[in-house]
Amino acid sequence: MPAPDAYGQGVQYPVLSDTPNIESAFQTVVNGLVGLSVLRFANANDRAAKLGGPIVATPGQICYLIAEDRWDRFEADRKWRPMSPGPWKPLTFASGYVANGGSPGYRIVNGDAQLRGSFARSTGADLVANTETTFMTLPTEARPKTAASFITSANFSTSDGVSRFSARVTIATSGACSFRLPAGMTSSFVYLDGIRVSLD
Repeated sequence: MPAPDAYGQGVQYPVLSDTPNIESAFQTVVNGLVGLSVLRFANANDRAAKLGGPIVATPGQICYLIAEDRWDRFEADRKWRPMSPGPWKPLTFASGYVANGGSPGYRIVNGDAQLRGSFARSTGADLVANTETTFMTLPTEARPKTAASFITSANFSTSDGVSRFSARVTIATSGACSFRLPAGMTSSFVYLDGIRVSLD
């Protein structure tokens, strides 16, 4: 009967009293060691295909996804979560809105979706103030479980002696993103930098 490694990591090795079988002896050792190493997969779909059936992920395992250029960890709730930021992916704006600057995009970081860049109207006109306006919808992987609102920067403007330079951006669980400027404010763009929503 194989014996466990001295470090208590569950790696089994053959002993002299075992029935000679070099294939099963090596398989036990190799599978034990590979499961404790950093796994490598072509992408998340490849990982899902290979870690199924008799071979399953166990909490504490780490893997590297080549296509995503990202390190993931497998946690006790049996979910893979990114350990390192993946690449920035471009945002797609609703009709009438375009990227304004800062390469608008999103990326997943430790269970959060992080946004960057700014947007404007495609006509170049000022954004509508004092109205909740949808400007884009996030892809499924970046949608929060709970709706969230953020105060972010916009053009600095002064009206009736009151200076304003911020806007509110709200992200719904459907991924719909809307903005609202204060009444009397004029702004041609809104920043998304600093917005980070939890995906759990």
